Formats: sequence, structure tokens, C-alpha cells
Amino acid sequence: MASPTSVPPPIYPQRPQRSFAGPVVLIILGIIFLLGTMGRLSWGPLAHYFAHYWPLLLILWGVIKLVEYQQAQRAGTRAAGVGVGGVFLVIFLIAIGLAATQASRFDWDELRDHIQLGDGDFQFFGHSYSFDDQLDQSFPAGSSLHVTSERGAINVTGSDDNDIHITVHKRINAQNQNDADRWNVSTKPQVSVSGNTVTVNANTQGAGEHHVTTDMDIAIPRKGSVVISSRHGDVNVMGREGDIDITNAHGDVSLADIKGKASLNLDQSSARISQITSDVTVQGRANDVSLEDINGSVRLDGEFMESLKLVKIAKPVTFKSTRTSMEFAKLDGDLNLDSGDLQATNITGPVRLTTRSKDVHLTGVSGDVRLQDENGGIEIEVSKLGSMQLDNRNGDIEIHLPDKAGFQVNARARNGEIQSDFGDLKVDNGDDRATANGTVGSGGPHLVLNNEHGSIEIRKGSEVAEAPPAPEPPRVPVPKVPRAPATPEPTDN
Repeated sequence: MASPTSVPPPIYPQRPQRSFAGPVVLIILGIIFLLGTMGRLSWGPLAHYFAHYWPLLLILWGVIKLVEYQQAQRAGTRAAGVGVGGVFLVIFLIAIGLAATQASRFDWDELRDHIQLGDGDFQFFGHSYSFDDQLDQSFPAGSSLHVTSERGAINVTGSDDNDIHITVHKRINAQNQNDADRWNVSTKPQVSVSGNTVTVNANTQGAGEHHVTTDMDIAIPRKGSVVISSRHGDVNVMGREGDIDITNAHGDVSLADIKGKASLNLDQSSARISQITSDVTVQGRANDVSLEDINGSVRLDGEFMESLKLVKIAKPVTFKSTRTSMEFAKLDGDLNLDSGDLQATNITGPVRLTTRSKDVHLTGVSGDVRLQDENGGIEIEVSKLGSMQLDNRNGDIEIHLPDKAGFQVNARARNGEIQSDFGDLKVDNGDDRATANGTVGSGGPHLVLNNEHGSIEIRKGSEVAEAPPAPEPPRVPVPKVPRAPATPEPTDN
């Protein structure tokens, strides 16, 4: 008799255990935000730590997944996958983390100061607390002042004695008064003397990652030289009889009434400089720069992002940027330079100018001129003629010369024509090439004009005729003033 066949029990596929990586991360985030809403953690430090250390949550996630995989290998089961929910959670965590990191790098204090938020506004980053202080000590004769500040304005003026006087105005963002008081003590400005150097450190980083803004008004004897290194704050120096050396980022620099040299190294800063008796140097990456009444030479080297204005420069000027190179001997008028235009009046040569994509207009030019441009027009009005060479491309050339001047001309225009008010010049306008050659008057300076894809105009009259003065009104006899009444009526002054 056959034995019954035994049937093995059915084998069901083992389902992988669910991963607990996602729940662990959510639990940690939930605990952190719960402590924040309960007031046990301050939102400012909490946001700071999350912005810097959020990748630790991804590392924790990976460690948990690795442990789960090893456990599944030992048990002979299939490890749990990430799952659709886990993928979305990882993507969300990375997106929020990257946004928090970028936000932490933004200068929120500068934004707060710029839009003038009150103490009760923008409370996510804390309240604003103000502190004032006064520091005084002797300033050794012949010493120089060195100031360093990470955040805050610096004003340097002259004192009436031989001491240094520092008035401190401090702003601290904190969640409560106790934190603000503690950080105020740790960020007290430091003053030290070493030889002939007096150093003032604003000490704004004494509170660690907490931003502190310290404005300082510093008064020292007028003859002391000044060296300032500042970030995120304006610098104002007035009434000095020594040299000035300033390094500034993200601020406005103002210098006035300086009887010495001035040197500025700027990084996304603006500068206004006036009444300087010696040389001025400005370099770096600047926004708006204005120089007026400079009795020394001027050197400008760097990138000037917005505009440059020069007024009354007594000695040579040198300017260099990626788009423009310029030199001239003196400026009795003014010069304005921006991204698309260069205009100057009463400029003395020799003038050397190389630029592109700018319209150049020079009025009242004296002396030699050598100018090269492209993608812009050139217009020059000469008051005292010197030798001249103009090279342009994709723009017109127009020069105005004194009516009775003597000179020689060699002009060439490709894909353009030449016009002249001087009959002594031989002008030949061909189909794609025009030339003008000859000698005017008794000869003299040599003018070489070359243009491609533009015209050349040689005009008489370097000065615009001034309007005649308005005739004086006819004299009208003034009637005699009648005797005043006993009670005069009131009148407006």
C-alpha cells in the first residue's frame, strides 16, 4: 500500500521591516521645535544652529539605514527601502536646509538698519537693545590711531586736548535683556597703546555668532595719522593734519579737510573725498566715488561699479579699470564717468584715454590728446590745440577746433564720410572709404583721425559763444518816501 505523499507547508515571502529612519528624524525635529515654542530654546540660536548643522540629520538618517541593512543581512531578510515618503522627506529637508544656510549668510542686521525696523519689529531675530559708553585716556604725542571694526560706523574728528575720547553707541539683538547685558560686557571696545600706535578695537565679535553693531565717535589731536579697517559700516574722517589710510567694505567713506595723503581700499563701498592737500589713492571695488578740490595727484585703480566724479584736481590723474584707462595732467573743471558716458570740462593734457562702449565728450581740452574708443561716439571741443590721434570704431568722431588754429590733418573713415569747415583740407568721400588731408594756416600740431563704421566731422569754433548779458533795466526815479503815519501798518519781512 502506497504511503501518502507529504505536502510541505507553503512558503510566504517575508516582507521587509519598515524603516524607522524617517520617524527618528521627525521626532528630533519635533522635539526641537516644541522646545522653541515652549520658550526653552531661543529662535535666533535655534535657526543659526539648524542653518549650520542640518546635514547631521542626513548623516543620522544614513547611519540608521546602514544599521537596518546589517541587521537584515544577519537575519537573512530583505532590508527596508527608503520609500516614497522617505524620498520626499529627504528632498524637503535638503531644500529647507539649503535655504536656511543661505539665509544665515545674509546680513539681516544691515537690512534691519536700512529699513529702520523698530525694537518690536522682526522679533524672530530678537529685540534690539541699545547701550552707550564713554572711553577716555591720554594720546601720546606723535602717535597714530589704528581702528578696527567688524560692524558699525566710525567718526574721527579733532579733540581740544591731548587725549583720545571715544563715545560708544552699541546695538545688540537678543531675545531678552539678560542676554543683551551679557553680550554688552563681552563686546566692550578695547584701547591699547604700543609705542607710537594707539589701537582701538570695536570688539564687535566678542559675543561670538551674535551680531553686535558698535558706532564710535573718536576725537584725537589733529596731527595724528589715522588707519582704519572697517566692514559693514560708514567711515567719516574730518579735520586731520596727518595721512589717512582706510580699508572699508559695504559702507560709505567720507573724507574732508585732510592735510596729508589719503589712501582708500574699498570693497563694494562708496567714497566722497574733498579738500585734500596731498595725493589721493582709491583702489578695489567701489560704487560711487567723488573727489573734489584735490591739490595732489590722484590714482584710481580697480572696478568702479556705478559712477565716478572728479572736480578740480591740481595734479596728474591716473585711472585704470577693466574697461577704461585714462591719464591727464590736470582738471580745472569736472569729469563724470559712468557705465555708458565719459564727460569732462577744462581738462589739460597730455590726455591718454582708452575705453569701449562709452560716449566720450571732452570740452575745453588743452594740449595733446590720444584717444581710442569703440562702440561709442567721440566729441572733443579744443581750447588750446596740441597733437591729436583719435581711433574709433562703430561710432562718430566730431572735433571742434579754434577758428584761427594752424594744424595738419590726416583723416580716414571706412564706411563713413568726412565733413570739414576748413577749406584748406582736401576731402575725398568714396563709396566705402573717405579721406581728408592737408595743412591749415601755417601748420602746427598733427591731427590723425581714424574711424571705422562711422563719420568724421572737423568743425570750427572750440567754444560756444556766450550769450550777451541782459541789458540793464532803465533807471526809474525813486519817489520820495512819504512821511510815515503815526501808527504804521505791519508788513511781512
